[in-house]
Amino acid sequence: MPTEPLCLVFVPSLAALLTAAESKKGAPLCEVEVCDIRDQATCIAVTFSTALAMEQERGYPDIVAEDCWNEWQRLRPSLQ
Repeated sequence: MPTEPLCLVFVPSLAALLTAAESKKGAPLCEVEVCDIRDQATCIAVTFSTALAMEQERGYPDIVAEDCWNEWQRLRPSLQ
């Protein structure tokens, strides 16, 4: 019986963590700050179907951790 692949999911979402950090700072985060937040964030391993259900419940896709700086740059304008 094949097993479902696992995905890493940030809890809370990486987008939420970065939004809160930038709000607290009162200025845009730099690339090093974004990567440090990502590297220190809590993530859990869940099945792909669970990760998809969590995303649907949250209402938005999270930032892709491997490309967090570019993803954050794309997301930021929609938050203002």
